[in-house]
Amino acid sequence: MANKKIKPLFDNILVKPVQAETRTSGGIYLPETAKEKPQIGEVIAIGDGARDNAGKLIPMVVKIGQKVMYAKWGGSEVKVDNEEWKLVKQTDILAIVE
Repeated sequence: MANKKIKPLFDNILVKPVQAETRTSGGIYLPETAKEKPQIGEVIAIGDGARDNAGKLIPMVVKIGQKVMYAKWGGSEVKVDNEEWKLVKQTDILAIVE
């Protein structure tokens, strides 16, 4: 993010997807149309958290720099410095990848 500082609001998380594999485990190169969209990415920025009905802040579980697995069809694709990134809600995060 060269000149841009992005701060997601509420319980939103900005994720930079990892690059999709260009070869199968058998060594076959995949064309661009055959690649699946990655579901794992690095957390770049997080919001402050959502509020429940009583107004109490629900803290964020993930931290900047962690690798996470997110729902395949969740979130919104955004373009940051000509790169495709995902903006997902905390509830769309399925797991932390260690």
